[in-house]
Amino acid sequence: MFCRNQTSRATVARGSAMEMEVKRGRFRLSVLEDSAQDCEVQKRIEREVRIREGACKLLAACSQRDQALEASKTLLTSNSRILALMTQLQRMKEAQAMQKAGRRSSDGGPVDERLPCTGKVAISNIRIPLMWKDSEYFKNKGELHQCAVFCLLQVGTEIHDTDLVIVDRTLTDICFDEPVIFTDVPPGFDLRVELYSCCVEEEFSMGFSTRRLSRLGSGSSKKFIATLETAASCGSHSSGTGSGGSSPGGESPVLLPALSIGGPKYHLLAHTSLSLCHVQNSFRTHDLTISETEDSSFWLPLYGSLCSQLVAQPLCMTQVVKCGKLRIRSETNPEDSGDVYGVLSGTDLKCYQQQDDTDSLKSPLFTIPINKDTRVRATERDPALHTQSITITNQCGNESAYTILTDTSEDTHNWMEAFWQHFYDMSQWKQCCNELMKIEEPSPKKMLAVTKQGSLYHEMVTQSSTQTRNHLLPLNRPVSSEIQSLLSTYYNDSY
Repeated sequence: MFCRNQTSRATVARGSAMEMEVKRGRFRLSVLEDSAQDCEVQKRIEREVRIREGACKLLAACSQRDQALEASKTLLTSNSRILALMTQLQRMKEAQAMQKAGRRSSDGGPVDERLPCTGKVAISNIRIPLMWKDSEYFKNKGELHQCAVFCLLQVGTEIHDTDLVIVDRTLTDICFDEPVIFTDVPPGFDLRVELYSCCVEEEFSMGFSTRRLSRLGSGSSKKFIATLETAASCGSHSSGTGSGGSSPGGESPVLLPALSIGGPKYHLLAHTSLSLCHVQNSFRTHDLTISETEDSSFWLPLYGSLCSQLVAQPLCMTQVVKCGKLRIRSETNPEDSGDVYGVLSGTDLKCYQQQDDTDSLKSPLFTIPINKDTRVRATERDPALHTQSITITNQCGNESAYTILTDTSEDTHNWMEAFWQHFYDMSQWKQCCNELMKIEEPSPKKMLAVTKQGSLYHEMVTQSSTQTRNHLLPLNRPVSSEIQSLLSTYYNDSY
């Protein structure tokens, strides 16, 4: 009896030791994952800081209004990205500290919770109606007041900007046609849409601070300053106007060197927030919160609404959730039976004759609907047939029942887990899983601009397949070859 108790205690001790070793391994893996995430966020911050520095230099080199407006927009967008990434990094550090404290105070780790899949979210065809006064629009009286406007769209740390639009009384709507696509978005997303405006009639300041420019750390700063001082004219910038670009005190955030030069300043004119409940496979109107009054120079007579098409594609609707060989029986549809290769994706379990048919254009032998009205249940192991089974029942329309036969309990568990995860994803994404919504891809020109981060440098120079990157092709913009060479050197060092 004593020996048996000793053996039992030894077995328990070994089990506890193994369990602790598994926990330590999970903890080390978690630390490595956290470190990798930290490094990735820091790299993104450093990249945006370099882009911001480049935008500051480009602003000082601008000699035309359109150049300055575009560069100031790039600067505001980059500021917003930096602040979002810094906030995300801080939250990650706090979560890691809380996780470590929780592990030290408890023998068991945190309970694993089921997480929904992520997906793509796209907003397109943005229309913001204007409400001009009769004296301004119909009678065409008064000065032609013009404003440069664009939208900043944000989901988490992913931030995009729209094209710049010049608005005056000849327009009845502010239109942004190109779709903006967010990737890896959870179903509980919050899409913030901000409308920024700048009065284009305002005079741009010609001065700049050489002392602050030299603090940017560029090896060519002295030569760059000398070049700018001899330029015919120069633009300026706004060092982070609006909620996304500055701290509450109005100063540039930490790590963001600023040039003390004036220029076009964008102001937050209106904003709104969209979530999963606003997703619909058609155009919809949303309320805008207007931030400024008619007294502001950048003010526009907004009607107070925003029209757009907001669609979503969760991964459970576009990717294969589970696939494998199955034996299916159907009492209601005897012809839908036999050995098949099943593919669970979207609202269907498609059954093919063989696996190779999934890569071709062949239609499946039959399809079992999988939706919110579907019920799935695992049955007990049949001792006579040495098999287990999964029953799929659909209550919508004519009731149909299918039985999936599995050879092992592991197969049953894997398929049941795939079904439960799929149903959970569909319950979280709600109307997005009724049918697959279509997302239009941005035009090639817009995609190229997004890839290049909207840098004014890339708008001033182009690449040729027969010429090297350092050879800048002249464009119809009054930028000297010396400035172009300096900018090329700066960007080559940055990337």
